[in-house]
Amino acid sequence: MLSCTKSTWPPRLVTVPGLHGSEGAHWQTWLERQFARSLRVEQADWDAPEVAAWAKSLRDLLARERGPFVLAAHSFGCLATAHALQQASYANDVVGVLFVAPASQEKFAFAGPFDARRLGVPSILIGSETDPWMSLAGSRDLAQRLGSAFVNLGDAGHINTAAGFGPWPRAKYFVDTLVHCAAPLRFREESLEVAQHAFV
Repeated sequence: MLSCTKSTWPPRLVTVPGLHGSEGAHWQTWLERQFARSLRVEQADWDAPEVAAWAKSLRDLLARERGPFVLAAHSFGCLATAHALQQASYANDVVGVLFVAPASQEKFAFAGPFDARRLGVPSILIGSETDPWMSLAGSRDLAQRLGSAFVNLGDAGHINTAAGFGPWPRAKYFVDTLVHCAAPLRFREESLEVAQHAFV
C-alpha cells in the first residue's frame, strides 16, 4: 500500500510525446516546466512508432523512478500509454492519465496491435473537431472504451504547436484535476495504514 509522505506526494508528471517527439515550443514541454521533478519518456527512434516498444519505454521509466505518477500523453503517445497501462503492475503507481489528441489506431495499424480496454486509473481524454489524426467520433469512442472522461476542445487541430498549443494553462488544469481527485483516496489509504500499525 502506498503511503502519502512528503517524498511521494504530489505525483510526478510524466509526459509521453507522440511521433517525432515534442519540441521546445510544444505544450508538453511547457507543462513539464510547471511541475517539479517532471519526467519525459524517451524513445530510441522518434520517427519509428511501435506500440509495444514505446509502451515498454514508458514501463521502464515507471519501474526506474519513484512514484506516484500522473501521465500526460499526446498523439501516438496516447496509444503507447494505454497499451503500457494494460499491465496492472505498472498502473499501480499511476494516479491519473491525460490523453490529448490521440492518434487513430487505424492510421497506425503498421505500428502493431492495439486493444483499447478500460483502464484501472482515472483519465481524461481531450479530442478535437478538426484533428487530422483522429475524428471527434473516434476520440469519443476511444474515451468510452478506456473509461475516460471526454472533453471536446472544438476547432483545435491536432492540439500541437502547429495548432497554436504552446503554453496551455488548461493542460495544467486537467493534470491538477486528476491529482486532486486522487489525493483523497491516497490520504485515506495512509490513514488506514497508520490505523493498522496502531493495532500491531
